Amino acid sequence: MGIIEKFKFIKPGEVRTRFAPSPTGFLHIGSARTALFNYIFAKKSKGSFILRIEDTDVERSKPEFEKDIIENLKYMGIEKDEDIYKQSERRDIYAKYLEKLLKQGKAYYCFCSEEELEAQRQEQMSRGLPARYNGKCSNLSSKEVKNKLAQGQKCIIRFKIPAKKVSFEDMVRKNIEFDSSLIGDTAIAKDLKSPLYNFAVVVDDFEMKISHVIRGEDLLPNIPIQILLQKALGFPKPEYAHLPLILGPDKSKLSKRHGAVSIGEYKKQGYLPETLINFLAFLGWNPGTEREVYSLASLIKEFSIERVQKGAAVFNIKRLDFLNGFYIRQKSPEKLTELCLPYLIQEGLIEPVFKTEQYPPAYGGMSITQDYKVNETKEKVGFDYLKNIIAIYQERLKKLSEITELTDFFFKDELRYDKKLLQWKDMTDEEIESSLDRLTEVLSKIKDKDWTKKSLENILTLEAEKIGDRGKILWPLRAALTGKEASAGPFEIAEILGKEKTLKRLKEARELL
Repeated sequence: MGIIEKFKFIKPGEVRTRFAPSPTGFLHIGSARTALFNYIFAKKSKGSFILRIEDTDVERSKPEFEKDIIENLKYMGIEKDEDIYKQSERRDIYAKYLEKLLKQGKAYYCFCSEEELEAQRQEQMSRGLPARYNGKCSNLSSKEVKNKLAQGQKCIIRFKIPAKKVSFEDMVRKNIEFDSSLIGDTAIAKDLKSPLYNFAVVVDDFEMKISHVIRGEDLLPNIPIQILLQKALGFPKPEYAHLPLILGPDKSKLSKRHGAVSIGEYKKQGYLPETLINFLAFLGWNPGTEREVYSLASLIKEFSIERVQKGAAVFNIKRLDFLNGFYIRQKSPEKLTELCLPYLIQEGLIEPVFKTEQYPPAYGGMSITQDYKVNETKEKVGFDYLKNIIAIYQERLKKLSEITELTDFFFKDELRYDKKLLQWKDMTDEEIESSLDRLTEVLSKIKDKDWTKKSLENILTLEAEKIGDRGKILWPLRAALTGKEASAGPFEIAEILGKEKTLKRLKEARELL
């Protein structure tokens, strides 16, 4: 039996999920996973995915965080089905329902000061009791309340919590029960136009006809308050699914030291959207097969809330890198070059040369007809030249941002490195000089038209065989061309650099010795 049939017999098209972030920080891994699971659940059910910005916390909510959330959801391909809802624009709606609860005596104004509330907490804790509001202001008469409000006394609005067992069936965690007598009357608004989280969520989910609430396990403690509010207001209860926590490999709370950062930072580092989608899906969901690679479309087809696990999910940055490397290798050389060019530009290695009638291309979408200037040498290069450079590192890349460190030697006029880098095993300086001289002599005789990877490989391999040790020829060559301990093969690099630059770098290496 599918989830739609199992819960409330909801028909396809009636499923409505929502992602409701507070714009008080950048979109992070946990929130992005919540958005993804809501999205693919709705899409599989042919339903709607709603984006709601919960920005009633005026002091902490920032436009830049809201922008970050919206842009990075779009980056991952998670598209909303309706206009964005913003709680800050819905205050009149909340006021209507708050007035209803006040009028029915299910909520009341509380004028207790912070000092009084703290004294209550301390007294209760000293007796080993749960800290909760003692209901003092619930006994105020309507006249007393009116006078205090008229005097401008500071207050909040509390909801009367009936002492009872509150139970519900969670789609992930099955039957859950709470004892509401341990909660006490809870604050639901600062005033009629300033609702607090639990109240605004309940009203919004009803008004937006949300059928399924899929969110993190850390929000489970809010459930009894929200269910009791739904009953008090006469609202139907949506189905709930609480996703497992995400922990680091050491099973501690996920943090930056585990490699977890915001989605925007992952994007900046060059993690592809398909990587993030695939990685996030496996943080709490198991398809029940050996298959590990899923596109967003295949997730929508295969996803099942029944296969979301109860136990905590483990964040593994090595798996994220593995997946990103896999998806990078699936890109065409042209597409990968378009994706890598912004990093080369940002690092200052190259810059686009615009024709007078051209406008600068969008970030990440460089034109294959675009010319580029190498900032250090001032030479002009084309897209194909850059494509050839990036192509020889496609197998090595784990994230796009690595392209600058791997390829920067192509764009430098002169390399700086320790002469020890030229040494293969226990070669002496004299042996290195001899190898460099032999390389210069052999390569100088190759005609420009024969300067290809295949020709270079044939000629230099034969030369290495004469010496009896490939490393004594190829290692100094590769080191001289790149100035790096690790790189792509020397034949590919020499072909791209060309004869003139190759000989120039061999000469510079000889002078270094």
